[in-house]
Amino acid sequence: MVDASISGYSNSSRDLNNGVTYNALGFPVAYNPFYLNQGSVRVSRRELANSAYNSSKLGFRGTEDLGGGLAASFWLEAPIKNDDGSEGVATFSRRSTVSLSGGFGEVRLGRDYTPTFWNNSVFDPFGASGVGTNLIQTATGAFGNPTRTGNSIGYFLPSNLGGFYGQLQYAFHEKDKYSPGLATPHAANNSRTGRYVGGRFGYANGPLDVAAAYGSSTVGDDYYAGTTTKVNTFNLGASYDFGPVKLFGELSRAKRKTDIDGDFFVRPAAMASDKLNGWLVGVTAPVGAGLIRASYSAVKYKTDDNNPYFDTPDKKANKLALGYVHNLSKRTALYATIARVSNKNGAGYTVGGPVFYNNAANVFTPKTSTGYDFGIRHAF
Repeated sequence: MVDASISGYSNSSRDLNNGVTYNALGFPVAYNPFYLNQGSVRVSRRELANSAYNSSKLGFRGTEDLGGGLAASFWLEAPIKNDDGSEGVATFSRRSTVSLSGGFGEVRLGRDYTPTFWNNSVFDPFGASGVGTNLIQTATGAFGNPTRTGNSIGYFLPSNLGGFYGQLQYAFHEKDKYSPGLATPHAANNSRTGRYVGGRFGYANGPLDVAAAYGSSTVGDDYYAGTTTKVNTFNLGASYDFGPVKLFGELSRAKRKTDIDGDFFVRPAAMASDKLNGWLVGVTAPVGAGLIRASYSAVKYKTDDNNPYFDTPDKKANKLALGYVHNLSKRTALYATIARVSNKNGAGYTVGGPVFYNNAANVFTPKTSTGYDFGIRHAF
């Protein structure tokens, strides 16, 4: 698959200060009548990009019939950057698995997509690619929910269950464990980071497809502080093909929580949990040789800061994406996508490209991000 696009991004930040200073409880305590608001700053970029409709990749796969209903398979898939040629078959970081399958299902070993990512991709009209990628995928990815995981063991249900499907996955952290425990080096994130466990189960029959997924990823660990940080993600997605249009929807919740070894009567603010909720609605409509795509997604970020007196406004953002794909053949397509993100209360999500501008005084707040992709995809 080779995908190339002309893509543009424009991200705007704004100075929202008015000269008023607030205390920790959110009450105004001072006013500077001479404060000069610095307005807004926009950072933009235009580039020749790749993977805005489908990911550019080069893969090898094969299956051997072992008899008795058994089969052995391999799948090696490498990312490529065809816009400048800087990355080719240097790694198989997209997927590298070997598996054994039969009437019992499939056991798959290696690097693969996580169950929680699949819903973000399958139930997104834009397939989690390009500027149209839904905010759930953007936000939960930054939150700590991985798209892929290496060193994993996966199990997939057989395909003859009347439309029911599912998978389980466990990824080893492959970190050293010391006995006695006090021999563990004095280093944070040492013992358990990298471990992932998750599953996805669904039902697909005719025009209906619905699936729920859950995953837990260990993202932080400090043995001597007695803390372990995990990101737990749950999402539920569905699609229904009416013929003239196909509808998509997804709900998602992710929670980052730090567990403390021992019995603590008061949980310190440093151990507060963070929550990220999101939702998506989308639609595709075939028009001749083309396909119209549209989606609207939103996320809200909340920190349980244990402050009984003042609760800061939740960070939140929404995104609208519109696109069109024109199929020149079964293997070649032209496409166009435009998208816009609106951030509130300090959220800083973009459609891609440069980061939001800020200065040493830290007075600028992310506001909007817009972008477009115009490109061609060819498969061979």
